[in-house]
Amino acid sequence: MRKQASQAGVSHSTMMRLARWLGLDGYEDIRSLYARALRERGAGEGARANPLPQQDPDYPAAGIAADTLAAQIASLGEYGSAMQFLAAAKLIAGSTTIFGLGFGPSRSVASHFVQTISPLLGEDRKAVLVAGAEALLDAKVGDVVLVVGSAPYERATIDFARQSASQGAAVLAITDSSVSPLARMARETIVVTSNSSSFFPSMVPAFAAVEILVALATPLTDVDAVEKFKQSQEQLAAFGVYWKAAR
Repeated sequence: MRKQASQAGVSHSTMMRLARWLGLDGYEDIRSLYARALRERGAGEGARANPLPQQDPDYPAAGIAADTLAAQIASLGEYGSAMQFLAAAKLIAGSTTIFGLGFGPSRSVASHFVQTISPLLGEDRKAVLVAGAEALLDAKVGDVVLVVGSAPYERATIDFARQSASQGAAVLAITDSSVSPLARMARETIVVTSNSSSFFPSMVPAFAAVEILVALATPLTDVDAVEKFKQSQEQLAAFGVYWKAAR
């Protein structure tokens, strides 16, 4: 269990949380289920009159990659991370304008945050995806700049976040370390791992963090999020944004 946790970049207690999330009593149950599945598969294959084509010997890699991501996301529910999310949600709920900042792979995470939270904001609030420095010219006290970045850190991300903080805006960082350059200037920080079972850094935990943050921040406002989301979907449908099958 500890070896698997180390490979996934999470604590061993996260593996226990993953087991409970799957409805099991503990990690040993995962091992038992896997062993039983192997035994049953072996017995079943021997009894088949027309056996299936031989499986690719590398197919377990898909399960390993999926298990790694599941463990990383499960770790976001641990106590320390939960406290980070709650503090960040309060910061978001009390803001006037929310800026989403990120470059490189992190830009897609910042964009997802802005697109997700925009339909849920009241008439006097807005969310803005930062494309360049000019978008942050009006960042001020009462605003929040949600900045996403992990090593290696984009220079523009750090510079823009630092300038926003100097103008009085609160920086909320989603980053890969509590001592990252973004965390050092942030008022609140959500730490996510970017470890991957492959050669590239994973953005999945950061995407999950954004969705958790929006889910926690929305109920803290006076806006009826369900109704706002329904209205936005109806407006988009009226503009013909969504595809419809021909009748």
